[in-house]
Amino acid sequence: MTFKGSRLTAASAAFALAAAIGTTGASAQTAPSVIKIGTLYAGSGEFAVSSQAQYDGLKFWAKKVNKDGGVFVKAYNKKIPVKIVAYDDQSSTSTATTLYNQLITQDHVDLLVADFGSVLTSVAVPLAKEHNQLLVDVTGSSAGFFSNDNKYLVDLSIPSSGVWPIPLAKHLIKQGVKKVAIVYGSNDFDSSQADTLKSELKKAGITPVYDHAVPTNETNYTVLLHAAAATKPQAMVELGYMSNDVAFLKSLKSSGLHFPMVFTIFPGQFKALMEKNAGKDALAYTYSYPAPPMIKYEQVSLGLNTDQFIKAWEADGHKSAPNFVNTAGYSTGILLAKALSTAPDMKQLTIRSTLEGFSGNTSTLVGPFALSQTGAQMGERLPVAQFQPQKDGSLKTVVVYPDAMATGKAIYPAPQG
Repeated sequence: MTFKGSRLTAASAAFALAAAIGTTGASAQTAPSVIKIGTLYAGSGEFAVSSQAQYDGLKFWAKKVNKDGGVFVKAYNKKIPVKIVAYDDQSSTSTATTLYNQLITQDHVDLLVADFGSVLTSVAVPLAKEHNQLLVDVTGSSAGFFSNDNKYLVDLSIPSSGVWPIPLAKHLIKQGVKKVAIVYGSNDFDSSQADTLKSELKKAGITPVYDHAVPTNETNYTVLLHAAAATKPQAMVELGYMSNDVAFLKSLKSSGLHFPMVFTIFPGQFKALMEKNAGKDALAYTYSYPAPPMIKYEQVSLGLNTDQFIKAWEADGHKSAPNFVNTAGYSTGILLAKALSTAPDMKQLTIRSTLEGFSGNTSTLVGPFALSQTGAQMGERLPVAQFQPQKDGSLKTVVVYPDAMATGKAIYPAPQG
């Protein structure tokens, strides 16, 4: 009798322990000490400036959330500090491939955030899919990344580059421009924009009079500019990364050539830096996509609005005013925090589906958040702006399209001399 009773007592105790674990905090016992967010940055090379700016935005978010005790993780029902595990890929895709693999297979990060831009994101897309690791895309906007057969990719902070040129095309058509010259980088980011621009112009019966792809590392545009000028375009469009834009604008200035309209991408994201590197004169009367915080969002449903972010950024000791890529890094962080606080578990596809649930009902300081079925960001739209010289020597950013966002009218054709 005693032996039998002992067995019952042991069984009861085991049952009670299991019940206690099940109801009072198994997740608390298994919670990690930190939530590891793996990412890369370029400490050198052609993408260094933009990459470090994005990294700074992500670090700003992590510092802010850790100051408040960490991010609340619903799967563990507690706040957990964030640890960013970051490596320098030196703007090299081969180095980035090795380091992304290290983050996934050796560091076992909870969340994987891509480096800046489509070039450095491109190698992570197939790698993350292979390892069933969700890749959080910040500024890699190539339309070719997104497909129905890849659920391990989600774009949080920048619209797919395939939709960027739609407002530009509509503005050109509205201005009555019939002859367009296009020079673009032979990479996913720029070529997808060139394809969209040509497609939209074709709908209006417009075929570019000059259409030329260049290597991503192109630095000499003099010959190309003269070749384009020979076709007498009414608009000259250059689609490249920041280093391309600087080289293009400097070549244009020194060439003595003049086009009625000139468009480049990155002055809308890094206006002050582009003024410094290319010169204000080179930017005068040119056009770009103005991005936050150049355009402001006062009403947001998540995180800081534009003015609040600018003040917090300055208070954090940053010497330079925030740029778009800073805001993109921060916006990515606050969306991830919301996902962690909402997702019932830490499975990669659960986090993806949780982020999808925010689509269409969330807005941040980079604009409305809306995802396509393939995980591409479609909520934000970048307008068209012109940098118009002022009497004090400054360049005023004037949004000229679409009309609903316009702050002034385009000066077209651009004055010569």
